[in-house]
Formats: sequence, structure tokens, C-alpha cells
Amino acid sequence: MTTQHGYGDYQTANLAGQVASASPVRLVIVLMDGLLDEMARARAHIEAKRFEAKGHSLNKCIGMLHGLTSALDFDTGGDVVVNLARLYEYCSWRLNEAGIALDPATIDEVSELIRTVRQAWEGVDQRFG
Repeated sequence: MTTQHGYGDYQTANLAGQVASASPVRLVIVLMDGLLDEMARARAHIEAKRFEAKGHSLNKCIGMLHGLTSALDFDTGGDVVVNLARLYEYCSWRLNEAGIALDPATIDEVSELIRTVRQAWEGVDQRFG
């Protein structure tokens, strides 16, 4: 149990360090990394039949997707922002479906979508810093 707490403390400190020095684009990437990690946990919970933990993980994922949506600038972002919002809404819906159907493959689908969007944000970060 102590090892788990030590690792969790390390993750928290590492995340705090990343957030403190991050640009807005970098913050989106950090949030997406957290989302991908949490989806992997939700998938593992489904496979291990830890249904309460699965529900908790999926709720966290949906909350992160809502956070990504709330960070979008609808006033100046145009069609790209509207399409991202739709994608995040679709991902939330699919994660809810995955929880109901206990389907890890649906989580994999959403993970792949988020990885693709994350790569795009990574490109923005590299190009514009």
C-alpha cells in the first residue's frame, strides 16, 4: 500500500510541476494525457470486473472531456472549435456506452480518437510553442 501512495504522490507532484510552467496548449496536452491514462484504468477495471471502480474512472474521463470542452474559445475558434466540441461530446457518449455495455473495445475507440487529437495539439505546440 505504501508503494501505491508513493507513486500517487510522485504523479501528483509531477503533474503540479507540468501545470505550473505550461502554456494553454501544453495544458490541453497534459489533460489529454491524464484522460488517456484514466481510460486505460477504466478499461482494466472492466476486464477485472471492478464495476464500481470502472464507474468512477469513466466519470473522471467524462469530467475531463467536459473540461476540454469548457476550455474551447467558441467566440474566435470557428468551425474547428465547434467540431472539437462535437468530438468531445461524442467521446463522452461513447464512454458512457462503454460503461453500460462493459465494452473495452469502445474505450479503445475513444482512446484512439483522443490520441489523434492529442497529436494535433502536439503539432500546434511544436509549431507555435
